[in-house]
Amino acid sequence: MEPSAVADAASVRATYDRIAAHFSQTRAQPWPQIPAFLDGRSGAVGVALGCGNGRHVELLADCCGRAVGLDLSRELLGLAVERATDYEADWVQGSVDRLPFGDDSVDIGVYIATLHHLDSQATRRASLDELARILAPGGRALVSVWSTTHSTFDETEGFDTVVDWTLPGGETVPRYYHIYDPDEFERDLDASALSVERTFTEDGNCFAVVGCEGKRT
Repeated sequence: MEPSAVADAASVRATYDRIAAHFSQTRAQPWPQIPAFLDGRSGAVGVALGCGNGRHVELLADCCGRAVGLDLSRELLGLAVERATDYEADWVQGSVDRLPFGDDSVDIGVYIATLHHLDSQATRRASLDELARILAPGGRALVSVWSTTHSTFDETEGFDTVVDWTLPGGETVPRYYHIYDPDEFERDLDASALSVERTFTEDGNCFAVVGCEGKRT
């Protein structure tokens, strides 16, 4: 199967709606990089883009006056609402390349393991520009993508691929990824309206702490 066959927004949404329950069961804990990024930060509004079952929104609720989770999958958002029993958050269905938030409206963002599901460089860069648009002056976001530094991959340059998700019972559901190499990730960040505070690789992923000062036009 060609990666592009499962990469458009409707297909990505259908894929994650299909695997939502099982996927959520395997995503109970936050990535360790998130609490490290949020340590000492606070703001009026925090947003998790590609929030899935909301595991990172809960952390935003602890440090922001308003926490928002956005995801393309209605099924995952429904599971996020079910999980949110001891904190308040707003849940929005939407696409990361056309964010339904106002300019300068977000103080803290987490954009984890989602950018790599967008099916073209132009769309990925547009999504990074959207993140720059919604970040308030002084706001910061953490962005991550799956990387060629992961032990799963032999490639050293970025590439498109399909990775199957196996449901209980053996059914496989294909998921599109663009696997970034670290230099390519930095090039896309540099080409966007974001300013880059720092980048690093960890656990097979590329990360960037970003803002918008001095870069956005």
